[in-house]
Parts: sequence; C-alpha cells; structure tokens
Amino acid sequence: MNPILKRTLTGLAVGAVVVLAALFAPAAAIPPVVACIAALAIAEFAVLLHKKIPRPSALSVVAFLFGAALVGGGLWALPAVSARYGDATLGSIRLGNLMLLYVVAVVKFSDVGGFAFGVSSSKLLKGGNHKLCPSISPNKSWEGLLGSLFASCLVSCCFVGVTGFSFGKAVVIGVVAAIVGTFGDLVESKFKRWVGVKDSSAFSFTNGMGGLLDMLDSLLFAPAALLALL
Repeated sequence: MNPILKRTLTGLAVGAVVVLAALFAPAAAIPPVVACIAALAIAEFAVLLHKKIPRPSALSVVAFLFGAALVGGGLWALPAVSARYGDATLGSIRLGNLMLLYVVAVVKFSDVGGFAFGVSSSKLLKGGNHKLCPSISPNKSWEGLLGSLFASCLVSCCFVGVTGFSFGKAVVIGVVAAIVGTFGDLVESKFKRWVGVKDSSAFSFTNGMGGLLDMLDSLLFAPAALLALL
C-alpha cells in the first residue's frame, strides 16, 4: 500500500476511535485509559533513549525521569479537563466528554492545518516556504504555523455552541493551542534528532503513523495551557 494512503487511512481510523472514546467513555474510564497511553509513550521514550545511551548512567536516569514527567504531566491535563465539568450534560452527552473532545480537536487540527499549509506552500511559493526552525525540524515552516493558527482557531470557533465561549475567547484558545502545540512538536523533534531517529516508532501497531510520541507531541504542553484558559 502507498505509504501516504496507509498513513491517511490509519489517521482516519485513529481519529474515529478518539472521537467516539472522547464522547462516550464513562468519566471513570478516562484517567486509566490516558494513563495506559502515557505508559506506552513513556516505554517508547525509554526504548529510544536506550539507543542513545545503551548503558545505565546518571544521565540516562535523569533523562528518563525528565521524559516520563513531560509525557505523563502533559497527558494528565486531559482527564483533568473532563473532570473539571463534573457530571453536567449538554443534551445527552456529558459536558466533560465534549470539552475533552474540544481540547484534543483544537490541538490536533492545528497539526492538520500546519501540515496542509506547509506542504502546499512549499510547492506553490517560488523558492519554497520559509523554514521555522530548520536545525530542529526541517519540515516546519512559518506558512505551516499560519495554517496551524487558522485551523485551530476555526475548530475552536466551531465549538462555541458547546463551550459557551465568545468568539474572541475561542480565537485566543485556538492561537494558544497552535503555538504551544507547535512548541511540543519541536521539543519532540529535538529529542529525535538527539537520539538519531526519523520517527519515534518503537512499536508496530502504529501502522505507518510514526510512533506514539509523534502522535502525542503537540499534546505535551497544550492541554495544560488550555486547561488554565478554560
């Protein structure tokens, strides 16, 4: 199968599962599910770290604890978003589940917008696009960041009927999601360059989507930032 088609189909399947889980998962199930995802991501981090530092040392211990805290701390904000709204409902769906979906959607659609604008601009602009941070992530561009801002703000505004936010606040949240999400992406890219891998994949079940850390990189800091804004 064509790698791009394979990645697209996998992404659509993962997206469908995330949407259904965010909307209909019982409140009590959200923290353990997120904890399991975080544990797998931390295990992937440990495998990659072992490639860089194969023998146990003070550096490897400190690096592992830092990475584990970063991944676990970032994902912790997701169940915290859900819990913040208690058992209130909007229609027949728990508001905490809707807000969880909102946070994930705003952050991940900024990834989609960044990718779409980045690829398009590199082909349409004479001389290619303008690199954002080529020493860390050669594919990141200022045009891609513009796409991230546009997509996250658009999705955030589409949720105003759920969140009750003004359009002004929705745009602020979209901007924060795009910028902080991009920062998380750059942090993970820097780690990959340090350990010398193109993607973080350490397990086969990601099916062409890269690794878990690649999928979660924009969620390392953004959920906590959005939780503060909510």
